[in-house]
Amino acid sequence: MGEEQRREPAQPMTRRERRLLAERGVPRILTVCTGNICRSPLAETVLRARLRDLGVEVSSAGTHAVVGHEMTRQAQELATGRGADAGDAAAHRARFLVDPLLLEADLVLAMSREHRDEAVLLTPHRVHHVLTIRQFARLAAELDDDTIRSAADAAGPLAAQRLSHAVTTVSARSLGAGSDDDDVIDPYHRSDAVYEESAAQLDPGLAQVERVVRLALA
Repeated sequence: MGEEQRREPAQPMTRRERRLLAERGVPRILTVCTGNICRSPLAETVLRARLRDLGVEVSSAGTHAVVGHEMTRQAQELATGRGADAGDAAAHRARFLVDPLLLEADLVLAMSREHRDEAVLLTPHRVHHVLTIRQFARLAAELDDDTIRSAADAAGPLAAQRLSHAVTTVSARSLGAGSDDDDVIDPYHRSDAVYEESAAQLDPGLAQVERVVRLALA
């Protein structure tokens, strides 16, 4: 699905969707992949550890989740090597992506363009809050600190709204449908070397997410 299609006017929000949006208070980040046992929980657990002092809630889900399964061994090791709590990584269990999770999130980080597009199909009016993590890294790197702080300040004092405004400022720079460089390689059932490559592709995004969140909330 191209960017032009995703930015077409969306259907009006339902009453339930408006209620869920109104109830958002704690800033929330959602990471999304396919099975929810490799890429998205790796990103989830690392970001949760790095943002714990800011009170940000980080969760993950899969478009075709292996429901109830734990993270793969390699993903757990790579997550803890990047600062995730070992117990947190071991406790993860996969779950399906459903629209309430998307409605509650101020930032949705997809692991690929396919995951991004599936998330947008579920909640098209939230398109400006859904990016691939590599896309987020690229776009956020183009913004200076003052621009991000100013966007957050314009939202007022509430943490969730501050993060939401900062995210839309990042996503506003997105043009076109993206490229292969916006996808994180899927390492499932592949070698340890591929797992390392996949995690390395996540690293710039993890760093930029932490940067943007801290500028918006700290």
